[in-house]
Amino acid sequence: MAEQTVGYVELEWRCPSCGNRNPGSVKKCVQCGAALTEEVQFEQAPQETIIADEAKIVAATAGADIQCGYCGTANSATAKKCKQCGADLAEGKARAAGQVLGGFRDQPAAPLKCPACGTDNPPTALKCANCGAALLQPKPKPEQPAASKPFPVAIVLAVLLACCVLAAAFFFLSNRTTDTIGEVRGVNWQRAIAIEALVPVVREAWKNEIPAGKQASQCTSRVHHTQPDPAPGAKEVCGTPYTVDQGSGFGKVVKQCVYEVSADWCKYDDIDWRVTNTLTAQGSDLNPRWPDARPGSNQRLGNRQEQYQVTFTANDKTYTFSPPTGEEYVRFPPGSKWKLKVNTFGAITGVEPASGGQ
Repeated sequence: MAEQTVGYVELEWRCPSCGNRNPGSVKKCVQCGAALTEEVQFEQAPQETIIADEAKIVAATAGADIQCGYCGTANSATAKKCKQCGADLAEGKARAAGQVLGGFRDQPAAPLKCPACGTDNPPTALKCANCGAALLQPKPKPEQPAASKPFPVAIVLAVLLACCVLAAAFFFLSNRTTDTIGEVRGVNWQRAIAIEALVPVVREAWKNEIPAGKQASQCTSRVHHTQPDPAPGAKEVCGTPYTVDQGSGFGKVVKQCVYEVSADWCKYDDIDWRVTNTLTAQGSDLNPRWPDARPGSNQRLGNRQEQYQVTFTANDKTYTFSPPTGEEYVRFPPGSKWKLKVNTFGAITGVEPASGGQ
């Protein structure tokens, strides 16, 4: 993103002695004369206006104030000696700068009610127009989350413990097996081959990426990418402006912007291999075979799939087992006996030939 400067605004500070609001460019409290110290933070005014005065713009862009190392007085960034005590400001310390204070307050703010006489004053006023009293705008308090009843830690621990116990029990039961002798009562297999053909399809792509020889149609303009720098025809998109403390009693109003570059997104006709038919062969013997697949013109053989299942009976119960390959499948002729490892859930986890079973 590219940062753009909207302009500069004057900030405020609250006197630590009397609480009076002061303009950021003033380094001593206009109410009691107390100095702006390093600990006092600049704040946004209730309503901010972009500065047009050239002298203030120069002050806003000069840099952070320098706090005198001897008396603590705030001096402009260009000063060489302290205006209060005359000390060399080379021993001073620049105020912190760069803190984001909040969104740019360009909308009308609520009037300030005078605490002395109750008169409504403009939100930017520092003193009451009626009686001259200082308008002490309350400092906003951070929002507190709604009070909620804490969830008992004991319940959380109990739930976690129960989950761990269940997981451990499932793992234990899944891996605890008993051996039993089973007899093969039935087998079945199924094999399938997909037949693919070249068929018309409609594809979409950026116009400049459509393959040569293909005709673009139904194009619409879309955002192709964003970039930090301007470009011909690009659309500028900016975020909400916000105020950044410059450490000088002024704030810089900035916004983050990107430039959306658009291009034509189009459809075009093409051809592609797609599954148009699936040939299947199945049986209940130990001779699995692939279906007779003879692709025609503009056709080809696609993916192959195979499934095998063996059914055992043991102790008046039925179990099923799925050999992973045809080579494994043909090892289970009906009537043969096998040692089955069966877990608690009735699933076969292992198969071994029974002594003299084949």
